[in-house]
Amino acid sequence: MISDTMRMRMNQQINRELYSAYLYLSLSAHAERVNLKGTAAWFMAKHAEEMTHALKMYRYLLDQDAQVELAAVDAPPVSPDGVMAMFEGTLTHEREVTAAINDLVDLALSEKDHATNIFLQWFVTEQIEEEATVNDIIGRLQLFGDKGQGLLMIDNELGTAAKTMGQAQAPEAGA
Repeated sequence: MISDTMRMRMNQQINRELYSAYLYLSLSAHAERVNLKGTAAWFMAKHAEEMTHALKMYRYLLDQDAQVELAAVDAPPVSPDGVMAMFEGTLTHEREVTAAINDLVDLALSEKDHATNIFLQWFVTEQIEEEATVNDIIGRLQLFGDKGQGLLMIDNELGTAAKTMGQAQAPEAGA
């Protein structure tokens, strides 16, 4: 069984993950509106991934006989101005999530909550991947541009990546 403090903080993280999903759903809609189908698909895949993260934590709390307390999810910010702003905002957001996960790990370590520490290690690794992926996209946007042919090329790559992300999610969704 986990401490009340850990239960409360994990519930806050579930809310953070749901917000992430909501943010990426919003960004997907924005990309779709400006005819960036690959970017829209990538953000939609991110939406599904964040929902999976929230549900992993939800299941963990229940498995630890801890109460799940869902809270209201804040509305994401208004549509960004351009593709570069979308990904720069995404990187900022992912860094905030990384900091929150690291804080949970610190709490687990201070409480000698070995089970939660082990559980959270998957999220630590996931956040490294999340930030690296977005950094790579930003680098490509800086290199090739976020307009014209460069943007079209990156949009196509994001569409292809979204298909791969969706396939990676499929087995987990059925678990």
